[in-house]
Amino acid sequence: MAATIRLVRTGKKNKPFFRIVAVSKEQDGRGDVLEILGWYDPLPRNLSLEVKEDRLKYWFGVGAKPSPTVKSILKKKGIFVPVNVDK
Repeated sequence: MAATIRLVRTGKKNKPFFRIVAVSKEQDGRGDVLEILGWYDPLPRNLSLEVKEDRLKYWFGVGAKPSPTVKSILKKKGIFVPVNVDK
């Protein structure tokens, strides 16, 4: 099973809020997610992010690849993203 770690938008109009989820590549991620890994709030001045790092490492270990947006957010926060996930 190929999985992707991506953002799913929730929240209100003009007040975005995102969940970081692991989702199968065949799904759109809006309803049938494999696991919710954390959340991201883009509105505060400082980066507001909460991630279950142990579960994130598990998903990287089983071959999940982050979306480009998730990868950049994790790098800004200083969370390690494995090098081989770009392939």
